[in-house]
Amino acid sequence: MVLVETRKLSSSSDVSGEFRRFAMTCDTIKANRSKLEKVRILSEYLSSLSYDKDLKIAATYLSGRLFPPGETDQEANVGYSTLWNVIADITNSKDAEISGFYRKHGDLGSALEDVIAQKMSTPGYNESGNLVHTLVKKILTLSDIYASFSELSRSVGSHSQERKQLILKGLFSNITLPSEAKYIVKILTNEMRIGLVEGLLEEAIAKAFSKNLGEVRMANLILANTGLVAIQARNGKLGDAKLTPLRPTNFMLADTAETAELLFGKFKSSPVYSEYKYDGIRAQLHKHDGKIRIFSRNLADVTRFFPELEEATSRLGHYGLIFDGEIIAFDDGKPLSFQLLQRRLRKIAHSEDDAPIRYMIFDLLFSKNLSLIQEPLRKRVELLRSLELPSAIMGFSELRSVSTSQEISDMFVESKGLGYEGLVVKEPSSPYTPGRRGSNWVKLKKELDTLDVVVVAAEYGHGKRVGVISDYTFAVRDGPDLKVVGKAYSGLTDAEIDEMTKIMKNTTIHDQGYRRTVKPQVVLEVAFDAIQKSDRHDGGFALRFPRIKRIRYDKSINEIDGIEKVEKIYEAQKVKI
Repeated sequence: MVLVETRKLSSSSDVSGEFRRFAMTCDTIKANRSKLEKVRILSEYLSSLSYDKDLKIAATYLSGRLFPPGETDQEANVGYSTLWNVIADITNSKDAEISGFYRKHGDLGSALEDVIAQKMSTPGYNESGNLVHTLVKKILTLSDIYASFSELSRSVGSHSQERKQLILKGLFSNITLPSEAKYIVKILTNEMRIGLVEGLLEEAIAKAFSKNLGEVRMANLILANTGLVAIQARNGKLGDAKLTPLRPTNFMLADTAETAELLFGKFKSSPVYSEYKYDGIRAQLHKHDGKIRIFSRNLADVTRFFPELEEATSRLGHYGLIFDGEIIAFDDGKPLSFQLLQRRLRKIAHSEDDAPIRYMIFDLLFSKNLSLIQEPLRKRVELLRSLELPSAIMGFSELRSVSTSQEISDMFVESKGLGYEGLVVKEPSSPYTPGRRGSNWVKLKKELDTLDVVVVAAEYGHGKRVGVISDYTFAVRDGPDLKVVGKAYSGLTDAEIDEMTKIMKNTTIHDQGYRRTVKPQVVLEVAFDAIQKSDRHDGGFALRFPRIKRIRYDKSINEIDGIEKVEKIYEAQKVKI
């Protein structure tokens, strides 16, 4: 494989769109702690980009996305194993060598940068034949990177992994700086992490094009597309940002309360709306001019996974609509396990053995060429429920007006009894605020149970947890054996994670680089929302949304729970596989 050394290279007519400038800018931003300096550096870079297409691509990558939301249903579908194999091949490195750099940084992109930098700086390595330095075929541009990522997304079916590896090797053969390879991988793996939150990117866009920050932020909340917002800011068209069918907007989010009493106390007046919280996929459904698109919580286009919902929506009439709701697995008048729904998102094509679905609609954001997000919820609900839904696949959420915390508590018990997750309580006068979490919507969702488990393996963390061991695989007892039932990485303080890191290192049985098998001695109390059957773990079950409540230093491995308790909780669930 060929890697490239920096040399005198023929440059394109416009250097502003070169990918190495993007990489260098990202490194400079990451190296600065000052938020003001980050904004200054980025604003100068954005304003220097000559073409709108480059500005859009750069802003998209800086926001941590591979493609602009709503403009394509593409995904690169490049896993860690594919990237790892490519890295090993192009650098002629052993797994242990790559693992060492991975442990240092906590992300594969930075590991690749160090591997390449080390190979390039090794004396005499050029003569060894393992790494050949040559002139670059071309200087990579932002457009080149985007085109290659699009090509990756189109590589599906038989031999797709081989094609993906060839595409990646083609990209890496043209790098002029190790940091270019780093950011190619970081973008692909959604691991940018350069200390640039979306708010700073919005500030940089405003500064770059001398625009009001509030206007930039409002446009980004509505459009959910920083690349498009950047173009509108440069061209003086932020006022054009508006809700449009077939283009996703950010979802309104809910706050959380532990009890019905605390939840009710968050509202200044009553009655309020109380609604079942469904266990499914949050989805916007858009219809316009006969076209239908469905977007998930992360704004991915998931239309192809739900053709029956697409067909049902086609009978709703010809005017523009945007619904907010939840797709759930549903059959014979009752909900099915979320796991069945997840399987549909991992399949290429819909088949008859897929779980049946139902789309529970709870909000109307756009109707008859009018945006409704500034209207109060009570009006949106009234307009929504005046529509005639054409299919049993589509239904309205269960919503009631309640005036006391006891009514909320009673409805919560009812919701759980039917197999749903809990409740979302809403202020009737509230507008729909895309991308914002506040007390106008508050969810009540209690954990199912807890288990005492033992840690049997652990992994290094990412981002702020680089260098510490913070992801713990845990097991329960099955007779004389231990059987894995899950993995948790949330719930502990930084001090507790530091202490666990020391313990995991001191009790390591087998070090695999980024993962360690450890002596089973640390007991954790783990909470979770549900249990599902799973072939991913040898215990045959998996805890859903596990989180660590506390380290049980007071308990020994002999006191952990057994697989029979897991089975008992599973059987007691209203919804199960």
